[in-house]
Amino acid sequence: MKKIFSRKKYGRRALAAGIFLWAALFAVPGTGMKARAAGDVQIAKGVFAEDIELSGLSEAEAAAKIQAFLREAGSAQITLIAGGGNKVTVTADELGLSWANPGLVKEAAVLTSGPNVIECYKAIKDLEYENKVYDIDLDFDIDEINRVLTQECTRFDQKAQDYTLSLEDGVFVVNEGVAGYALDVERSIDIVDEYLRNEWDYRSCEIKLDVENTVPRGANGELDAVGDVLGTYTTSFSTSGSSRSANVRNGCSLINGTTLYPGEEFSTLQTITPFTEANGYYLAGSYMNGQVVESFGGGICQVSTTLYNAVLLAELQVSARSSHSMIVNYVAASADAAIAESSGKDFRFVNSSDYPIYIEGRTTSDKKITFTVYGKETRDTVNRKVRYESEVLETINPTTDNITANANLGFGYITVSSAHIGYKAKLWKIVTENGTEVSREVVNSSNYKMVPRSAVVGVATDNPDAYNAIMGAIATGNVDEVKAVIAAYTPAPEQPAAQDIPPEVNAPAEGQG
Repeated sequence: MKKIFSRKKYGRRALAAGIFLWAALFAVPGTGMKARAAGDVQIAKGVFAEDIELSGLSEAEAAAKIQAFLREAGSAQITLIAGGGNKVTVTADELGLSWANPGLVKEAAVLTSGPNVIECYKAIKDLEYENKVYDIDLDFDIDEINRVLTQECTRFDQKAQDYTLSLEDGVFVVNEGVAGYALDVERSIDIVDEYLRNEWDYRSCEIKLDVENTVPRGANGELDAVGDVLGTYTTSFSTSGSSRSANVRNGCSLINGTTLYPGEEFSTLQTITPFTEANGYYLAGSYMNGQVVESFGGGICQVSTTLYNAVLLAELQVSARSSHSMIVNYVAASADAAIAESSGKDFRFVNSSDYPIYIEGRTTSDKKITFTVYGKETRDTVNRKVRYESEVLETINPTTDNITANANLGFGYITVSSAHIGYKAKLWKIVTENGTEVSREVVNSSNYKMVPRSAVVGVATDNPDAYNAIMGAIATGNVDEVKAVIAAYTPAPEQPAAQDIPPEVNAPAEGQG
């Protein structure tokens, strides 16, 4: 029977002798120790790849055994926990499981039969006391992990919905918000990859991904402070037709009920668009380049203008405001705020107060629109007063009329569009304390272009005198001269009524207002 040497019992000298004897057996022919091809070497007893025993196997057999084990492990279910506790389950194979160090079988094979006799002998002696265990290194496909996270897990992301206010029978009601969460894909890729390569036990498991949670604004009772009137303003649309009136009411309703937190910006254009029938709008008169045109949302600028004045009284920060290109008559010059979807004209403001605000918009049966801004009043409302004054710097009156002759229309036909006076104006903010003015500043400067009266005149007639007379009147650039010629050459009973098109005083210039 072969004698087993103990390093503990015989020490270094005995061990050296054993190594010499073992080496000699390899060197002397006929000892029974035959050299083998590398692929035929059987792995020594006590060699493992983690829990997989490789004893007595060739390299190919060992590799096949490990690969079979990993194929089975590849079907293990990996459950990824995304936002809101939602779960996505995939297999390890779907995450690109692969064997990263197949060279370990070569190492295992040459552990006790390599060219270094001394090292081989030491390895054999070590195996008598302790198994040799190799780690199986794993790799996963980062692109596949990214695909699963992006396509499957981010669909559970949820945008936070802030707490909001509503005004019911004069009492503010706080409406619950919804928490938000969003997956951090890059960080979650690292978490999944690191766990599977270093901690995974080849069985089904759960991995919690990196999810950023957002607490909705208002969750800490901020809205309880809202209740004071910061600014309120009313305009009338009593001269408007049914379609324009409907547009004013619709735009007002789309803004009504807005809750705005400190630092948050409000965009009127974004809130009330699109100007479509599906969004509650009708065709109504509006001005484009000095002409009356029909457009969806005609009249909407009265909504933005009324809100603008309420915001000014609340002393909130205005971030964008445009005047109409031509004057309107429902507010003073420079107190308007035009809206135009085509050109991007918008009225925007920021809640520059330290508390949330609530915007109430309402219309009445007698065609008045009112916006009221509620919040937490921190200003001195007893001794301090704020008012706004419009100052007209220049008035520009038209000097001639624009008259177009139309040979396809009969003599006596005339349509007239009224003129618009041009203005240059400023809006002043004036603050008084105890009745004494303490500040005066310019809020905005506005230019409203002048548009002359225009007319289309029919000149088709068989009467050369009438034709020459009407053409001469047109040449004067005076609509009244044209009307006088028409009256002179047209018998009274047959005289068609001249059609004067009055300005749509509530329609915008260059937009939907």
